[in-house]
Amino acid sequence: MEHVPSRRGFLALAAATGALASLPAFTATAAPQRPDSLAESGTSRNTLWWQAPADEHSMIEQGLPVGNGRLGALASNDSGRELLLVTDATMWTGGLNDTLDADGQFPYGRTDFGSFTLLARLTVDLPDHDLSAVSGYRRTLDLDRGVVTTSYVRSGVTYRRELFASRPDDVIVLHLTQSGGGRYFGTLTLEGTHGEDSSRAESFAGSFPNGLRYGAAVAAYGSGGSVEVTGSQVAFSGCRELTVVVSGGTNYAPDAAADYRDPSLDPEALARTKVRAAARHSADTLLHTHVADHRDLFGRFGLSLGTSTPEQRALDTWERIQARARDGAPDPELEAAYLQFGRYLMVSGSRRSLPLGLQGLWLDGNDPDWMGDYHTDINIQMNYWMADRAGLSSCFDALTDYCLAQLPSWTDLTRRLFNDSRNRYRNSSGKNAGWTVAISTNPYGGGGWWWHPAGNAWLCNTLFEHYEFTGSRSHLERIYPLLKGACEFWEARLLTTTLPGTSQDMLIADSDWSPEQGPLDAKGITYAQELVWALFGNYCVASAELKKDSGYSGTIAALRQKLYLPRVSPTTGWLEEWMSPDNLGETTHRHLSPLVGLFPGDRIRPDGSTPKDIVDGATALLTARGMESFGWANAWRSLCWARLKNADNAYQLIVNNLRPSTGGSNGTAPNLFDIYQVEQGRGIFQIDANFGTPAAMSEMLLYSRPGHLELLPALPDAWAASGSVTGAAARGGFVVDLRWQDGRPTEACIRSGGGRTTTVAFGGTSRKVSLSPGQSVTLKDFAR
Repeated sequence: MEHVPSRRGFLALAAATGALASLPAFTATAAPQRPDSLAESGTSRNTLWWQAPADEHSMIEQGLPVGNGRLGALASNDSGRELLLVTDATMWTGGLNDTLDADGQFPYGRTDFGSFTLLARLTVDLPDHDLSAVSGYRRTLDLDRGVVTTSYVRSGVTYRRELFASRPDDVIVLHLTQSGGGRYFGTLTLEGTHGEDSSRAESFAGSFPNGLRYGAAVAAYGSGGSVEVTGSQVAFSGCRELTVVVSGGTNYAPDAAADYRDPSLDPEALARTKVRAAARHSADTLLHTHVADHRDLFGRFGLSLGTSTPEQRALDTWERIQARARDGAPDPELEAAYLQFGRYLMVSGSRRSLPLGLQGLWLDGNDPDWMGDYHTDINIQMNYWMADRAGLSSCFDALTDYCLAQLPSWTDLTRRLFNDSRNRYRNSSGKNAGWTVAISTNPYGGGGWWWHPAGNAWLCNTLFEHYEFTGSRSHLERIYPLLKGACEFWEARLLTTTLPGTSQDMLIADSDWSPEQGPLDAKGITYAQELVWALFGNYCVASAELKKDSGYSGTIAALRQKLYLPRVSPTTGWLEEWMSPDNLGETTHRHLSPLVGLFPGDRIRPDGSTPKDIVDGATALLTARGMESFGWANAWRSLCWARLKNADNAYQLIVNNLRPSTGGSNGTAPNLFDIYQVEQGRGIFQIDANFGTPAAMSEMLLYSRPGHLELLPALPDAWAASGSVTGAAARGGFVVDLRWQDGRPTEACIRSGGGRTTTVAFGGTSRKVSLSPGQSVTLKDFAR
């Protein structure tokens, strides 16, 4: 039966999912709890450092990021002119974008679809502190504490500044101190980036044509001198120390029924309130409050991959990246720090607000490539593969909240527009139900570029995997409407076909595109078949667990049994990407769309449970794709090789991503952001590899699925001598602490976070573990 919701039904869905979505907007909050103890310094292994500030014209490659999950900044750390490029995750132009182009696809521009943009620029000018006038310059990023520190010496005085973005106080804080009798003289300027009135020094406000209102505010206070407003600037003179507090945001609201705006919110006034509240406290109090909050999350996972040499440790971070590539020698502490940097970005960018898009929370201008959007054909999913694996399950909530907040609009757009006669991806059955998305999505329920039918399945599978890691029944309850709506869409979309040479009827996906190559309208593409197979299975598990819709679950289970699953081409020997023996695209294409059943799915397993010809075909296709691509594509390749237990290839792809980016080439920038080469001599920042590469590293150390854990499935020689990981989550509801030496586990502590029974395997041995929630067991003496 076709399900076509009425306008009343749409509003009811908006109200229902709005109640389920807890994505907070820029809002007033209670005064935070202040910690009793002081914040100690972080470990040297988790501290990155540089001997030069960022060039103001290369902030995306050199600026250091801070963020509280909603509010972020890139910092130059220049001794004479500190520049902060301030962002709010909801600072978006555009809208619902529900007028299709002539081909039945969505417009995709900065005005109609919209774009992520900067909120503000803050500059602190310190005359006579130019880099040429100082010595001993150093800046650090302390991942443990979430603090950027700059220090240098001028005229015998040591100057120091600390920068952090506090979640409890919802502000960015810059604290300038000195030792040796120095004083601070200078000015600070807060300005918008969209032509706002800049006559007021302490705050500004603005609005976009889409009705989004925004604002920002700054407060400054010092000791031993004066701080006063002079025109459009704040001047400070003779201060022994200076504290600058910034806040800002928009009136975005995660509510489709309210058109994703809160008309009652005055962002400028709220920003002023927040900075004034924070300014009542000392900088030390604000710092300790921030560090306690940051460490509570960041400290849940630890990693050692071995010990680097004294020579490697003596190099600054950019020198180490270059030396790793030049000399070819493993630098295990640098490699572990790269994973921890990914975790730092997640803690900084995915709390209390929208999820991380193509550029995360950080920009250097108002024209990010692809609008800094949410790509649903790999990128937003990759951004969240690391979260559970690396002890940051709560950071995943931003993605869940986003999908729930968008569901009413996605359902409405699907109902009204998907079966448009001009849409080459429409359901040829004429039926329409449930919801799907476009390749690109924005925060207003809108899509951009082309329709992406299988995108709903991939989003749902990602959300369901979070349930597998956490065992959270409340999470499963929340995502159930998404799962069911996606199943309804596919129930209406699937076509019956008879396989050539047989009388067997199978179900295949209607016309689609295997991202992002080959025919535009092929039926039964492997990408869709694998994702829908997993979706249907996940929905049946959710239905049984929640005791909901058993009849409909039976219908979906029956459809799943009839789904066509890919075969190996007799022509290429590869797992087929299309229902054709021929390769219809680029052999070394960046996307691994036909391998979604290997990773992130696990239908294809090299453990004997999958027919050998399918595993061999997947391996052959992965081999043909090659070992050189963009950062996110290398990360995906590494994850697939880890699933195949090929440690050498998995590690080599991590090493490839750690190569220094020069002249816009693919690789790691001086600030560790991943750079994506879009053309000769020009690269852009795309954050997905900063999360996908750590996910691959985690997968090399621990593979899991419900009921099964495998220790060190793809441990490379570079990490084999000794190492440890603590706080690694495993599907099935477990957390693992693991130590190894000479390539073998020496101790594995398995803790139940809700899981009850699993098998722990290493090599050819396995042990069954049964635990009650909260219990743990330590395994030793793994046989050789």
